[in-house]
Amino acid sequence: MTIKVAITDDNSFLIKAVKEKLSFFEDIKVSFTAIHGGNLLEKLAENHNLDLILMDIEMPVKNGIEATEIVKQKYPHIKIIMLTVFDDDENIFNAIKAGADGYLLKEVNPKDLYDGIKDTLNGGAAMTPSIALKTLKLLRNPASLENVEEKEEILLTNREVEVLEQLSRGLSYSAIADNLILSVGTIRKHIENIYRKLQVHNKLEAVQKAKKNNLI
Repeated sequence: MTIKVAITDDNSFLIKAVKEKLSFFEDIKVSFTAIHGGNLLEKLAENHNLDLILMDIEMPVKNGIEATEIVKQKYPHIKIIMLTVFDDDENIFNAIKAGADGYLLKEVNPKDLYDGIKDTLNGGAAMTPSIALKTLKLLRNPASLENVEEKEEILLTNREVEVLEQLSRGLSYSAIADNLILSVGTIRKHIENIYRKLQVHNKLEAVQKAKKNNLI
């Protein structure tokens, strides 16, 4: 079965280099190339019978992340691997958020590029090892990506964090009071303060927001 691929990159030299890497594999056919995201969308409107797009990030008119988001909405069957020189956290995170299926660096050798394409089409995710490591770190510590102001506004006392942790386990006010050797009234007061600081109205929202901001 032939794998139909498109390459989007504003650098014609790099397009040529990627084509050369793919030319070693008989089951891969480059259906077309595009010089930026806008150009890609025009070409897809004429022919979206594609399996996968290799997408650069930094491009004029429409960058790879914007283009990925639109392609994923319009043509969800097409897989997208970012093929880029940038491995900074923000690009990786934004690409994944936009729906990219894989992320490889441009110096990838032909065999790894081919394997990455095959893996991605089989439901895996093509990732250069250094990128995979960064992605893991980002997922383990999403607070580094939350906007910083939101995080700084929420200052809970240690006691409030303790109460919130117990709340997140589904414990009742009286059980929390027993565990922390406090009165139910005091627990209630702490919970009121927590809701006010987190700007939420119920336990579920409080727990979700606290987790999102790495408070618990």
